[in-house]
Amino acid sequence: MERQDQRIGLLSAVPMGAVLLISFLAPLMVIAIFSVMPQKVFSLLHLPDFSSYKLLFTQGYIKSVLWSFGMAMASTAILFVICWPLAFGMAKVFKGFGLFITIAVVITLFVSENIRLFGWVLTLMKGGLIEGHLRAWTGLTFEGALYNVPVIVFGLVYAYFPFMLFPLIQGIAMVPDDARQAAADLGASRRQIFFEVDLPLSAPGIVIGSLLSFVLAAGAMAESKLLGGQTVIVIADEIETAFTYGQNWPLGSALSVVLILIIGALSIFGINRVNLDLIMGGRRS
Repeated sequence: MERQDQRIGLLSAVPMGAVLLISFLAPLMVIAIFSVMPQKVFSLLHLPDFSSYKLLFTQGYIKSVLWSFGMAMASTAILFVICWPLAFGMAKVFKGFGLFITIAVVITLFVSENIRLFGWVLTLMKGGLIEGHLRAWTGLTFEGALYNVPVIVFGLVYAYFPFMLFPLIQGIAMVPDDARQAAADLGASRRQIFFEVDLPLSAPGIVIGSLLSFVLAAGAMAESKLLGGQTVIVIADEIETAFTYGQNWPLGSALSVVLILIIGALSIFGINRVNLDLIMGGRRS
């Protein structure tokens, strides 16, 4: 009976497995093969050549990788600090009002990210909403807040705020109130309750939210282009340039493979430390 159930399960998984193979694995395999082709070729019918990977170190692409991951880490850390108090309030304090906040946050996702970022460009640019009103009311002026690293990080925080907030809410909601009350009754301070009860028990939500925010920020390009100009060239921008203007598919593929490998390794590292059953509503063992 058990073997029959396994066979039925395997047969049922065949259609979805085929879809994943065609739509997900096949493009990745093409990218991986192209990454070892000679420079500026548009066919896979060549002998392997690892020159594209060598360019990572000789043409300064490592700097773009470091900028991307550095800003992704910074934005993820800022998002955690910003989202934790709000997530805690929505999960434990004002649960009814939390629905209103959830709707307000979700509605922002109905508008294209690029349009929202253009709104910030018009707000922060010289002669824009802030500088224009400041000059009209006080006579003071400044050069605008665009085209620097802090404003790019601000754009990442703004764009990926929901992806940190909602997993944190789920993680904090899994922390039993009895555990916090018991710790307080035993004389634990608020700091001890936070570090020894709240953080460890809400770790699944923290890890998932951090992974989502970090992965999206590491591969983001619109923020650096619209808010940062040419101040910083991120790896996603280098990949787009290689595939389009540079017409160098092997180089673009090699840069993509490096980005995928780094993000994949970090994601697997984080997921291995999370009990996904808890996040999906399973029971705590």
